[in-house]
Amino acid sequence: MSKTPAVNDGTTKGTVLNGEVIGELATGKGRPTPTRAEREAARKRPLVANTKEAKARARAELRERQDRARIGMANGEEKFLPLRDKGPQKRFARDYTDAGWHLGEFLMPAMVVVIVTTFIPLEFFQFWSFVALWAFILFVVGDMIILSTTVKRKAAAKFGKDKLEKGLGWYSAMRSVQMRFMRLPKAQVKRGQYPAS
Repeated sequence: MSKTPAVNDGTTKGTVLNGEVIGELATGKGRPTPTRAEREAARKRPLVANTKEAKARARAELRERQDRARIGMANGEEKFLPLRDKGPQKRFARDYTDAGWHLGEFLMPAMVVVIVTTFIPLEFFQFWSFVALWAFILFVVGDMIILSTTVKRKAAAKFGKDKLEKGLGWYSAMRSVQMRFMRLPKAQVKRGQYPAS
């Protein structure tokens, strides 16, 4: 097995191995090197799609991304949550709030009932419905305060008092006022399924 240089007759450059030419070398690319301006011009694309197909494709991609983000946020996926809902402490507060029954969930239906009673032409009925509503609001505020302090205490026990995020109690209290099916992110636990603290 002898390795000899190939004969250079202007047609081929390479190495001859057992009578075969291998490792053929390119003599050049056959075109001039593009200038910087030419390379930049070749890379330029319009920022906004200019054809109907490109616009439709861009709209479909945007809609798909938005749908995925909306579903992810509703399901409590961390990467799709807004900053106010991110983190293990906020998840703990959400789960603790969603596990219990709270008077605030019934505040909107109570207000609807009071609005309906204002159409009844009896002053006695209207007066006492407003009194009942204000009494109910006081109970809701009391429930919010109890929930807020409980969540802060349990979160401090679980995560450490020095690492406790600010506004955790308020976050729980505001979530408790929303009706369960309207909460975002959606409730991830069943009633009575309190998180371990």
